[in-house]
Amino acid sequence: MNLDLLVIAPHPDDAELTSGGTLLKMAEAGYRTGILDLTRGETGTRGTPETRLREAADAAKILRVKVRRNLGLPDARLTVSEEYKMAVAEVLRELQPHSVIVPYWDGRHPDHYTAGRLGYEACFVAGLKNYPLPGEPFRPFKIIYAAAYDNVRPTFAVDITAQFDRRRRAILAYRSQFRPPRKERHSKVALPLDELEERMTHQARHYGRMIGAKYAEGFVVKETLRIDDVVEMPVRSI
Repeated sequence: MNLDLLVIAPHPDDAELTSGGTLLKMAEAGYRTGILDLTRGETGTRGTPETRLREAADAAKILRVKVRRNLGLPDARLTVSEEYKMAVAEVLRELQPHSVIVPYWDGRHPDHYTAGRLGYEACFVAGLKNYPLPGEPFRPFKIIYAAAYDNVRPTFAVDITAQFDRRRRAILAYRSQFRPPRKERHSKVALPLDELEERMTHQARHYGRMIGAKYAEGFVVKETLRIDDVVEMPVRSI
């Protein structure tokens, strides 16, 4: 299977929160999209791994992705090890995505920034001919970082206004995380989950204002973007 776009996410629901609208928009444009969840989120305070896998399958249907995999790596213990790098690289060789979205290289949860580095290094070694992996060497063309934090200024943003309501449905498919019974909402540990969906809506509005849209998702790339027509650039300066 050759994918056009693959999102690599540390936990079930991370792809929906950071890139769900973009995944859906690309699927509607005819591109083949996919999600690779690295862990089952088994150390999370709410829900169970089994519940989250079912919720992930429901969310994938809403986002119209062609494939969703879960590597079952240890939640809260992700490292950039040879074993985990090879596991991700093997999937890359199989699915051959043209573009890959990974988490931003800084963040609150160690799994997030680790997943960003793990995804990048796996993309690199997947293209090495003599690296000990099954399959033919393959390296994605573009690596994109999801800019889902207030202090990150995106390189570009994708207008997801038309996809926003369905993105929200995909996020809220994780009922165990965002709509738990009242008795499960009390914890001695502060859980950002209780305000996360609302915060991501605010973030989508913020990125939308940057490009003159109602809602958008922001992304960062490390290389310079090529523009061939400076007259038709879409976002106003003043």
